[in-house]
Amino acid sequence: MDEKNRIRILLCEDEENLGPLLREYLQAKGFDTELAVDGEEGYKTFMAEKFDLCILDVMMPKKDGFTLAKEIRSVNEFIPIIFLTAKTLKEDIQTGFKIGADDYVTKPFSMEELRLRIEAVMRRVSNKQNRALSFYKIGSYEFDTKKQTLSRGGKIQDLTTKESELLNLLCAHANDVLLRDDALKAIWLDNNYFNARSMDVYITRLRKHLQEDENVRIINVHGKGYRLIMPDGE
Repeated sequence: MDEKNRIRILLCEDEENLGPLLREYLQAKGFDTELAVDGEEGYKTFMAEKFDLCILDVMMPKKDGFTLAKEIRSVNEFIPIIFLTAKTLKEDIQTGFKIGADDYVTKPFSMEELRLRIEAVMRRVSNKQNRALSFYKIGSYEFDTKKQTLSRGGKIQDLTTKESELLNLLCAHANDVLLRDDALKAIWLDNNYFNARSMDVYITRLRKHLQEDENVRIINVHGKGYRLIMPDGE
């Protein structure tokens, strides 16, 4: 990746050994990384420069990661945020996702794991940007993402919000694999067992909505996710 297209990361970590080590690792992996050692410094750095992603430690002096994330979100509601924390309480994880976390890494973690999570989050962000389309042609169906409707031959089917969000994701990955984890985190915010079962129900509903066109199918890709099959060129 050339210098101009390098992903810029704001890393907020107060641990004296971990912070510089993470910054050095991320720099070596091609990420342009700025380190802030507390929440206040993190906010000032964020306001002074342009970043593509924020990695925030939850427990920091002067200003904790949750508070900092809220302030960042008030300025830029779309920038992806990954939380780092030693906490494993379900309540803390839920708090992070409610604030708008894109992922959550519990200490101790491997640096390779963090890199993979960064790349996964940035892929999801890229997919969201590519999904800016408000209208899709799915075989003989027409999908209006704004009105949340699926129409064919004058018949209009109103979709629920989650049906529409899921179909939108499938369309963005048309004839390719939509990873289960990516869909769960993008729509349900967490990839737990119960959310996975809920998504299966919505997949079944979408299959019924699309069943009148034999050229359109949603298939399971074992161990990975789903693929929306539709005619080439659609």
